[in-house]
Amino acid sequence: MKIGTKSVLFGAHCFFIHPWIIAAAWWKLFGFPWDPRLWVAFMVHDIGYWSKPNMDGEEGEHHPFTGAAIMGWLFDYDRWDSSWFAETIGRLVAKIWKGVPDWPATKRIMTWYCFCFYHSRFLSKRYEVQPSMLCVADKLAICMMPAWLYIPMTTWTGEIYEYMKLSEKKEGRKYREMHLPAEDKKHWYEAMQKYVRGWVEEHKDGKEDTWTPKQEVNV
Repeated sequence: MKIGTKSVLFGAHCFFIHPWIIAAAWWKLFGFPWDPRLWVAFMVHDIGYWSKPNMDGEEGEHHPFTGAAIMGWLFDYDRWDSSWFAETIGRLVAKIWKGVPDWPATKRIMTWYCFCFYHSRFLSKRYEVQPSMLCVADKLAICMMPAWLYIPMTTWTGEIYEYMKLSEKKEGRKYREMHLPAEDKKHWYEAMQKYVRGWVEEHKDGKEDTWTPKQEVNV
């Protein structure tokens, strides 16, 4: 079983745990997520990890494509390839709830596809686009997941070893600039949560992301 599949089934992106934590993070940041489209995004945004051979290599880094495609097909009823579902249910839902959540300061027209796709801060940086609000909630969710749950789950899947390897202070390591201890799981996770909590605090109002380095993916 590929590591990405294991992550979705019982790892850091577990399909029956992760969406609920993101919902709680969204509630804390932006208020209760009444819009049902948000709940769909919480559930599908990481589904693209399924069958991926790594979490942060080139394959794993592109996991948002799948969830974004699902969100776009379901709810972006103004797209040229709009579906029957989006044309009918999407328009009805849009009349009840507001449009795609976005920070006013960005002055952009957000689609549900982009809302889901840009939940990755590294992909956002690669395409020179500001992360979506979903990205901030997704990162806060990491800070809300207790070590006693996260560490065993990611140890079972093997994810934590990849994350820690990428935290080594070596040229090309994805998380090198986060200055995380890469020798001990608990200390690594606590340091990672501290860094991510700071990133969330800095960017929860839509401030330009100057923390995330633009880089090619190296494992």
